[in-house]
Amino acid sequence: MQTDLGDDTNGMSGDGSHSKAAGVDLRNYQLVRDRERRISKPTKRFGEADLICYALNAAKDLERLDEPRSYKEALDSSDRHLWQGAMEEELEALKKNNTWRLVDLPKGKKVVGSKWIFKKKEAIPGGEKARYKARLVAKGFTQIEGVDYHEIFAPVVKHCSVRVLMAIVTHCNLHLEQLDVRTAFLHGDLEETIYMKQLEGFAVDDRVCLLQKSLYGLKQSPRQWYRKFDDFLIKLNFKRCNYDDCVYTLNRDGEVLYLLLYVDDILIVSSDRSMIHEMKAKLGDAFEMKELGEARRILGIDIKRDKPGGNLFSSQNCYWQKVISRYQMVESKPAGRAIGQHLKLTKEQCPKTEDERRKMESVPFSNGIGSIMYGMVCTRPDLAHGVSVLNRFMVDPGQIHWDALKWMLRYIKGSLDTGLLFQNNFQGGGYIEGFVDSDFAGCMDTRKSCLGYVFTLFGTAVSWRSTLQSVVALSTTEAEYYALAEGVKEAL
Repeated sequence: MQTDLGDDTNGMSGDGSHSKAAGVDLRNYQLVRDRERRISKPTKRFGEADLICYALNAAKDLERLDEPRSYKEALDSSDRHLWQGAMEEELEALKKNNTWRLVDLPKGKKVVGSKWIFKKKEAIPGGEKARYKARLVAKGFTQIEGVDYHEIFAPVVKHCSVRVLMAIVTHCNLHLEQLDVRTAFLHGDLEETIYMKQLEGFAVDDRVCLLQKSLYGLKQSPRQWYRKFDDFLIKLNFKRCNYDDCVYTLNRDGEVLYLLLYVDDILIVSSDRSMIHEMKAKLGDAFEMKELGEARRILGIDIKRDKPGGNLFSSQNCYWQKVISRYQMVESKPAGRAIGQHLKLTKEQCPKTEDERRKMESVPFSNGIGSIMYGMVCTRPDLAHGVSVLNRFMVDPGQIHWDALKWMLRYIKGSLDTGLLFQNNFQGGGYIEGFVDSDFAGCMDTRKSCLGYVFTLFGTAVSWRSTLQSVVALSTTEAEYYALAEGVKEAL
């Protein structure tokens, strides 16, 4: 017996309650896409913690206002013509790359879904303007390991390698330029047979797409793209670095060209500008590239270079401003150090009652640690120790731990312009210098010692770390030896 949902003019559901879809064509109704959205409201039950959590959710909602979450929202938005143009541009790129061909679905074969993802790219000061991007992605979460994919690992360049390159660029006065690969994952070749539904809003019939190239969203796409790009560079006589699989060098007639790859972002360095232009032309012939000129921003890091003065400064002022605003610390009083001396953090300060634990569940502690950690990894060695200490309480943070995190945000608020300054007038005794230190039984819970090291190249920090030692040292000498061993491993 079939029920015609379209005749439910009273808007009543099967249990007699009023349907949320009243007045909607239920024949084309999808719960996830068309359901009414609940509006978050702040609660006063737990005070400041919940208010901050509400502020974060509200900020995220505001960020999403300009970015449709579905094809339907894109067509209903005020910028629908811009989003439509972005979708047509993406579709044209897919067709140009012969990403798929339409076939009838064989019996017994499963289909992977597809979805539009919309993103409004921010303008770069002194660079490109804001632009609208639409990306077609496959719903890779429905793929089955061993059937739809096998290996998925793909390397990216280490941040340490990027900093080492900047130090070499400044010291040797080299040219530093940047490229962006358009639709990078579409260049990868698939080894498995995958069928995908046609694009929402652009379907021509009931057939499905037999993928011939990798597509965003597929689990194996990053690996396939890396293998394609790696094979291309090896054919051009590039040498892959033994310590970083995304660093390549080309030596020709005494001139060296460095190339660094982070997914679809490329840095090219050489003293010979004609060599750079030649490599750009070869890359442009093989892949669809976007030339960005001199490097200004990569991985959220702003690069400001003064060639006549021989200086290069990398910082994340824009990123930190977003973090400070997200956690409502814009009006806070700046702190003088990352971790205050009065903050002695232990597990004894973790919640002891269910009420305290529920209160802390609404606090975005882990999100805050993650936000600070990314900036620390990129340009802020002064935050390494503070992040290491707070990481110990990620699972069950207490109010004091949250206060320590806010203290660190206050410190960041007062040092937004702090970054790494690379200079070519280095006067030190050696090119690479390393400094290692440790305390003794610094962790009050495990009595393990904390180790830290920092390595500089031409006077600027390029590698750093602060963490607990893996074993309990029996003396200060033993703790120092453990720290020295870790430092030597990083030096090698």
